Amino acid sequence: MSAEDAAKWKGLAEQARAGDLYLDDEAVARECLKACTDRIADLDEMLIQVRRTKVVSGFGDFVMAGDLTKKFAEQGADIETSLLEHIETVKNMQEVMRLSISKLVGQDVDNAGNIKATP
Repeated sequence: MSAEDAAKWKGLAEQARAGDLYLDDEAVARECLKACTDRIADLDEMLIQVRRTKVVSGFGDFVMAGDLTKKFAEQGADIETSLLEHIETVKNMQEVMRLSISKLVGQDVDNAGNIKATP
């Protein structure tokens, strides 16, 4: 995910927290929330695999073996950083969906109360 996309979703999450933004379709928000939850689970699994690549051995006693070990660790660190940034962005998406659902459900309760209160 690009830095631009990450910044955009961070801003959208801030707007949602402030009550200025919400998705106005509960079914769509719920589907998006599930997709975000599934995506985070997938990214967490990838993160586990990436962290495993940072711990390598078995290249022997050659000088080149140490270089290879270092290279794998560096690549794993770079990928880990990207995955963590991606997870943070999806969590921001998830928050927008959660807050949207809360606002919509709250509106439904408020609307139901207004209907009952009508003589």
